[in-house]
Amino acid sequence: MKVEGFIFNFFGIFAGAAALVYWFWAKDPTGTAALTLCAGLGFLVGGYLVFTGRRIGMRPQDLPDAEVVDGAGELGHFTPGSYYPFFLAASASVAAMGLAFGIWLTILGGVMTFVAAVCLVMENFWHPPLPED
Repeated sequence: MKVEGFIFNFFGIFAGAAALVYWFWAKDPTGTAALTLCAGLGFLVGGYLVFTGRRIGMRPQDLPDAEVVDGAGELGHFTPGSYYPFFLAASASVAAMGLAFGIWLTILGGVMTFVAAVCLVMENFWHPPLPED
């Protein structure tokens, strides 16, 4: 993960340098803010990947002499399918429609969005995977 982290950190450095050049050249606060936020997001992802890469160690993809069989095995638990993203999008659209139709609809959509987001995040804790035979 170190390579990916360095790529994102390089992007953050590039976007930060571009923001400085853009500010001195164009004096546009909107573009400068956008480039600065891009640099911050690059550093955020890059820092996370470098930190995680130090914590978990080398992966088979990071080794120059790795074989395909080195990456075999269980990768983790992945949710096979979920209806919660649909409900999350539908409730967020109800909240957005509330901006046009009334504050009551925005509040109702906000509550529905919160409930759908909590259900999406907690789905694997409420329904753990079945043990394998």
